[in-house]
Amino acid sequence: MFDNLTGRLSSVIRKLRGQARLTEENIAETLREVRMALLEADVALPVVKDFIEHVRVRALGQELNISLSPGQFIIKAVHAELIRLMGTGEASLNLQVPAPAVILLAGLQGAGKTTTAAKLACWLQKQHNKKVMAVSCDVYRPAAIEQLAILAQQNSFAFFESNRNESPLAIASSALNKARVRFMDVLLIDTAGRLHVDQEMMQEIIQLHSAVAPSDTLFVVDSMLGQDAVNSASAFNQALPLTGVILTKTDGDARGGAALSVRQVTGKPILFMGTGEKIDELTPFHPDRVASRILGMGDVLSLIEEVEQKTDRDKAEKLAKKLNKGGSFSLVDFREQLDQMQKMGGIASLMDKLPGIPQLPAGGMPQANDRELIKLGAIIDSMTSSERRFPATINGSRKKRIAGGSGTRIQDVNRLLKQFHQMQKMMKRINKKGGMKNLMRGFGANMPRGFPQ
Repeated sequence: MFDNLTGRLSSVIRKLRGQARLTEENIAETLREVRMALLEADVALPVVKDFIEHVRVRALGQELNISLSPGQFIIKAVHAELIRLMGTGEASLNLQVPAPAVILLAGLQGAGKTTTAAKLACWLQKQHNKKVMAVSCDVYRPAAIEQLAILAQQNSFAFFESNRNESPLAIASSALNKARVRFMDVLLIDTAGRLHVDQEMMQEIIQLHSAVAPSDTLFVVDSMLGQDAVNSASAFNQALPLTGVILTKTDGDARGGAALSVRQVTGKPILFMGTGEKIDELTPFHPDRVASRILGMGDVLSLIEEVEQKTDRDKAEKLAKKLNKGGSFSLVDFREQLDQMQKMGGIASLMDKLPGIPQLPAGGMPQANDRELIKLGAIIDSMTSSERRFPATINGSRKKRIAGGSGTRIQDVNRLLKQFHQMQKMMKRINKKGGMKNLMRGFGANMPRGFPQ
């Protein structure tokens, strides 16, 4: 989401290299380009003015550290202001209330409230071990109730059956009573999308809020709306006592202005980001981590958490035991590793969290991409079980059959087998005594000059 902004800010910082010190002239020039970068990212103008002024105060004030270069100091100042802009602390849901804790979702049409309700239900079950019930009060959009019912069935959380002939107020009240009877920990209320200029619909949700007295009222906003997201968030905040914001569709090519503006304009924290279409692609919003990603510094903590949550530990332990016993790394194991990588969002998602990647030139970026993972998987799936276990038996005629079955070329099959043999050698190296240490030493020997060995 922040690719364009990251690229612009990185180019601004690069221009400061070679400067011996910060002067009023180069500070003014740098801040002018930072201002343009933020405006192009759809950040609200008042927010941009406030941001630039704070960075200017830091740069011209007494905070300059003589141990930092001009570029490093500007990065530090911009990083600190980005965190301040998006929230200095990590906010969370208010679940410390008498059960059930009621969470009301509000927002415009098409923001993704229903999908977000299902994602949030799964997140509460998995991360907080809560008993969750969801209810749809959207009696206007066709199949809105059915959509949430199907998501509840697919992901094993409770759903309160509602009827389009009932009023949203009656549905919410009945659902709250049912949640109390069933001793639910959390009740999620999905509401109909509405424009903030529609007085009748806004009055409806105000009455709904008064009836159920939610512990959290969350505004679900499409991050791809840009400036409109900020305007609508401000209007909803005036009508309802919002407690937080959820940004959806942050995996798209949005400019990122909503994330940088909505917190400052509404004064309400961003609690979650929707990072994809899958049910588990809802992540807590960490201002410091997002600020680091915007500046191309990566987000290693989120990457580690993602690996821990989405890696199949049983399969990983099984592979480790197999290698320790002298077993060989087969194409079956290779296929499982590809599946694990796709579960973590693919190569693009992993690269986005690694530090320094946005600063690499286009030719330095990895040639592999998520389509390549799919292609490799298709090639392996076109092999027989015997060929997967004994790749050495794959001769010319077999390669031709495999290529035809997977819709690829023989060269693609050869490339996969070459990659597999390289990984097989690496696994043997890991399995030796002190293998991981030797492996990392090998990687260090192949790194460019200037990288830590």
